[in-house]
Formats: sequence, structure tokens, C-alpha cells
Amino acid sequence: MGRNDLITGNVWEQYSNKVIERMNNPKFLGEFSEEDAKKRGAKLVVADFGSEACGDAVRLYWLVDPKTNKVIDARFKSFGCGTAIASSDVMTELTIGKTVDEAMKVTNLDVEKALRDEPDKPAFPPQKMHCSVMAYDVIMEAAAKYKGKDVNELKDSEIVCECARVTRGEIEEIIRKYDVKSVEELQKYTDAGTYCKSCVAPGGHEERDVYLVDIIREMQEEMKKEKLKESINSEDFDSMSLIKKIKLIEEFLDKKIKPMLAVDGGSLELIDIREEDDLTRVYIRYLGACATCASGSMTLMAIEDELKRYFNTDKIKIEQI
Repeated sequence: MGRNDLITGNVWEQYSNKVIERMNNPKFLGEFSEEDAKKRGAKLVVADFGSEACGDAVRLYWLVDPKTNKVIDARFKSFGCGTAIASSDVMTELTIGKTVDEAMKVTNLDVEKALRDEPDKPAFPPQKMHCSVMAYDVIMEAAAKYKGKDVNELKDSEIVCECARVTRGEIEEIIRKYDVKSVEELQKYTDAGTYCKSCVAPGGHEERDVYLVDIIREMQEEMKKEKLKESINSEDFDSMSLIKKIKLIEEFLDKKIKPMLAVDGGSLELIDIREEDDLTRVYIRYLGACATCASGSMTLMAIEDELKRYFNTDKIKIEQI
């Protein structure tokens, strides 16, 4: 089968020579049996993964040395398009010689980059990236089987970028650390959104539950609220005007205390705030279940402790009316 038998017209120009070569002549296509594993003193691991996006599937065979946890040899079978075959072949090769833990770090971008002819030219079109996405997943399936764990225990939290296997937690950490305000800024620190771009914003090749633009917007809003809170808390509460104290205490009770009381069917209302005897005295009345609760006095002490901690002062006293 020649190059043009697989891909016709100018479309083939979007595929690297390495992809075409691996399509036609995969190096690690095959399988291992229990007998093969026994002869080499290894443990046989067989894992399967299928892509709902295109119907492709791959089966990965590992021979793992149980003494070193190292993958001493590997083979694969792929049921899908030529790109899936090429990606599976490289994925298999990249795991050989690595420990299981090291193999788990192989990403889909590692596979795609290994198939490039030129460092800056993608090995295949972005819409075919899902064919290499199976690489990470089948490796995780194999690792989970070897370790005797559920695969979800090994995978990271919510994956936002399937191509680079970047999690939401990692993205949020970068946004916080570098005050990232755009996808372009984000891509200075991570590969997220650099390949097929489906995760960048709605309208890409594949629909996502969450997009980078959404995470950046949400994190920026959250960071602004945190900065506002810090600026409030950095101001000396005792030197504030009574009007400002009233506003902040009302907000604190509404957002922090009332929701907790509501869980048990209770609430409170703010009756008055006065400055007396060098103290800010807060007068409240319990409502609902709190009005008849035997633990009301203990709850009052807890609320007072929270007020003191939040406003960083000992000069607050809360009293029930």
C-alpha cells in the first residue's frame, strides 16, 4: 500500500512522513501471550480503550518486570484509521524501557510531537488529534490493571485539554500564579489549547463541558473578590467608622453565618450595632429553630469568634436580644 493509497490529493501534505511510514509499517504491531510473559519472567498486562469520537479502539500489551516495575516490551493492536495506527505505534514505543509510573506521564502531545518531521509543524491535522488521545487513556488503563487500582484513581481531576492532558486544577494554579487574563497568556506556561484548540472556546472540533475562556473569566472574577476581601481585612477594623462597620458586619452575617444556620432551619436578624466601652457591640435576635435551640449560647460564642477572626480584632462583642 503506497502513500496515495491511504490519503489522496493535497490532503496528504497535512500528514508527516513519519505518520505515513508508521501507518504502512508499524514497528510494534502484535500481541503477547501468557507464555511469552512466562518465558521472560514478566507480568502480562492487556488493556483496551476505545474513542467515542471516532469509533477507533486500541489494545495495549505490556510485559512488565515485577521486580523493577519496568515495561520491558510492548505491542499493540489498533482498530481504526491510519492516524490511530501511527499514534498507537509511537505510544507503544514510548512506554518501552520506562517504569509504569514513568509511562503514565506520556501524553498525547508527546505522541504527536514524536511523529513530526519538523519540530514546529504538526504531524497531522488538528481534527485528527482524537486519534492520539487514546494513547494516554490506554496507558492509564494498563497502569491501573498492573497496580490493581480503579483507573479513575490514577487519572487527574477534570481534564480540560485532552490533547495535553491538562487538568482544571493545573490551569487554575497557573492563572493564580501568573495572573493570567487571556488564553494567549495561559499558553506561555502550558500546552493547553495549543493543538486542536477544542478546549479554548465553543465552536471547536469537539464540544467540551468547560472551556479555557470560561475558566480564565471565572478565576479572574474570584481573584478580584479575594483581593477586595483582602483590602477590607487589611484595613484596621477598630479605626473604621461605625457606618462602615455596620455594612461589613451585615454582609458577614448574611454571607457567612445565616447560610450555616439555615441548614438546621434557623436564622438571625441584626437588631443593632453600637460602640460602647471601647467595644463594637453587635445585638442579634435568633429566628426559626435557633430561637428555641438549647445550644444558642454556644452558637453565639462561635459567631463571635468568627467575627473576631474575620475582622482581626478582639474588640467585638455579640449579644442576643
